[in-house]
Amino acid sequence: MTPRRWLLASLASPALQGCAAPLPAVSTPRTTPEARTLLSESAEAHGIAALSKVNDLSASYAGEWPALIGRLQPALVDSGFRGGSEERLLLRERLVAQAHTGPKGRKQVVRRAAAGAQGDVRVWFNGEEARDGERRAAAALVADGYSLFLLGPMLLARHWMAERSPVMELAGTERIALHDGRRHECDVLRVHIAPGLGFSESERLALWIDREERLMRRVRFSLNGLKSTRGAVAEVDASGHATLHGVRWPTRFHERLLRPLPLPVHDWRLTGLDVDRGLDPAEVGGAVFGGKAVRPAAALA
Repeated sequence: MTPRRWLLASLASPALQGCAAPLPAVSTPRTTPEARTLLSESAEAHGIAALSKVNDLSASYAGEWPALIGRLQPALVDSGFRGGSEERLLLRERLVAQAHTGPKGRKQVVRRAAAGAQGDVRVWFNGEEARDGERRAAAALVADGYSLFLLGPMLLARHWMAERSPVMELAGTERIALHDGRRHECDVLRVHIAPGLGFSESERLALWIDREERLMRRVRFSLNGLKSTRGAVAEVDASGHATLHGVRWPTRFHERLLRPLPLPVHDWRLTGLDVDRGLDPAEVGGAVFGGKAVRPAAALA
């Protein structure tokens, strides 16, 4: 059995499905006042007041994938195209555009959100648009995930509150050690969103909010937006926060798979960021960036 077939078989294994869930379901039908307060405090700590004044955001990333992960999930990892990326977020229009580059060339993604719906995505590989469901679903899942990892509680409080009907509750306190070795005492915010990440109907999330600075240090999530990852659970540590344009941005990210088996997945870093170029949807909505979107994101010091 190939490694990928073994992983997919593991996802369907009754033994694994029956083991202790790393991401329990939200137990309440509506958001509790304590959970709403925690989300608000964290969004404020991250700089939601400053972010609310931003129209567009330009960011760049660089990262590395373990070889095994690329073999297990080729459509999601897409390591031939996803080495580094330039991303443009038009916050008010709820549009995310990503220009990925790798050894096989260029991958362009345009992801549009829609309130109460799964939205749309278009994907091009070296200028040729992909029409198949798997590659489109993988691109939508990645685009939504990266927005969550970068914006965290601000995204939940500002956009997803209206778009994805989150239901939230507190799930206790936990002391965690991040990938960089730093430890934080955190309140855990358990969340259910519908629709979920990408083309998923719904998703479970858990956010670890530190008790000292109220920053999101970790986010755990289900992966239901792609057929081959349904039943899987992963988490991302966010660290190296830097204050730019009035916002506390994480600059280092480490992702690991928890279920069906523990594996390191991805290490990446925010390498550039600038705001308010005055981007227009037409400049980022096609197979390549145009106009003001072309210039790379301003490099971080």
